[in-house]
Amino acid sequence: MGGNGVGQRAFIGSFTSAGGSGITAAAVDPETGALTVLGATDTVPDPSFLAPAPDGAALYAVSETGHGAAAAFDISGELPRPAGEVRPVDGEAPTHLALAGGHLVTANYGSGSVTTVPVLADGTLGAAVSVLRHQGGGPDPDRQEGPHAHQVLPDPSGNWVLSVDLGTDSVRVCALDAHTGALRVHSETPLRPGTGPRHLAFHPGGGHAYVVNELEPTVTVCRWDSSAGTLEPLGETALLPDDAVTDPEVRVYPSEIVVAPGGRFVWTANRGHDSISVLALDATGERLSLVTTVDCGGHWPRDLALDPTGRWLYAANERSGDVSWFGVDPATGVPALAGSVDVPAASCVVFV
Repeated sequence: MGGNGVGQRAFIGSFTSAGGSGITAAAVDPETGALTVLGATDTVPDPSFLAPAPDGAALYAVSETGHGAAAAFDISGELPRPAGEVRPVDGEAPTHLALAGGHLVTANYGSGSVTTVPVLADGTLGAAVSVLRHQGGGPDPDRQEGPHAHQVLPDPSGNWVLSVDLGTDSVRVCALDAHTGALRVHSETPLRPGTGPRHLAFHPGGGHAYVVNELEPTVTVCRWDSSAGTLEPLGETALLPDDAVTDPEVRVYPSEIVVAPGGRFVWTANRGHDSISVLALDATGERLSLVTTVDCGGHWPRDLALDPTGRWLYAANERSGDVSWFGVDPATGVPALAGSVDVPAASCVVFV
């Protein structure tokens, strides 16, 4: 696959089963943050989460279906083009994916497993080579009857792959064999039962991580030791103020967490409250405090993403079918709504 010579773009995943267009490509105006839709491809059903290759030549997507799959796309042109075979991940409903050690790793929510797929020399995908099945459950009978792997990502050192499991209230730290693709659990960190951890983000300094919990609107602050491969919970911070006005009929389900490049601020998206929480970090990275919440600009924000400059924050609002962008105040971290674009059933945003 060739390099990207068409300027900065955003790629937006969506649920085709809910009327989405698949993977939408958009041009990014770095001065205003504005997105201009260029087109879309729907060759893979429900590409709900995306991951670009580091060189910007390829884009990878999960297919969040019962018989889950992963796919590669050539993005050297204006719009994504399918590249190679769509590969089954031998797991159900993959919700997230990440590149690590020459492989693509998927978190399979439905089956509570993590799958490793090799990335070939030309950027296409080989057949799945390893499936690591999580075990356990949690106290919520509706959501935690078994394991539900929700996210996978490498740590900043590149030595470990972490998998966040909503069903087991835990984060697993795994070693990846770059030759075979096999994942081995090195350690497992239990979090408070019933919190339902969903996604994790690292501090840019590499020594701390922050876990956003879906079943309770909190963030768990953790110390991360990359040499030992251990995650140590330090405490929780609420994502909504005590006097927050919420609909008693609608549960609040936080979805995504983003850390500012300078490590001063953290943002989360809160479905049900339709808000973005703004949190401030102290110099140690261990004390997190809620600053405020702002409207997400739509309904049911499933994803948050910063553009590469860190000036603009984007919310993929799944149920209102749009992506909103916000200018971030560098002094306070508070985002101000600057615009939005229609993207039906939007589920994630990534930048190339």
